[in-house]
Amino acid sequence: MKSFRSALAAIAFALATPALADGGVTITDAYARFMPGSKAGAAFFVIENHGTADDRLVGAASDVAMKVELHTHVQGADGSMQMMPVEVGFPVPAGGTHALERGGDHVMFMGLKGEVGETVTVTLSFEQAGDVTVEIPVDNAR
Repeated sequence: MKSFRSALAAIAFALATPALADGGVTITDAYARFMPGSKAGAAFFVIENHGTADDRLVGAASDVAMKVELHTHVQGADGSMQMMPVEVGFPVPAGGTHALERGGDHVMFMGLKGEVGETVTVTLSFEQAGDVTVEIPVDNAR
């Protein structure tokens, strides 16, 4: 009986190992900000790539806004910070992370379609991992 359990455990580990090796991505520390009366908002989070290959966040979509884009902040010639879309997306190295944070890379929501609730559903599109749907809490105090 003990050898049977050991064999089952070995089979289960063998089946799980490829999933761990290719792992995909996870999203942690997510929050969104939508200031009252504003037609725009943003989401911030950390992307963790558990895979063995580099990946790239290439897009985002949500029903909460008419337009959702990947954005970053760049310092202009006059020293002021300017927000701009990032067409090529954000790289996430194999076994590494990429943080989307205020004053840097973020997901931008433009043309809000109405009142925003306590969470927003966002589908993130990755080159390798495919689409990942996340529920992001709205936290304007953060």
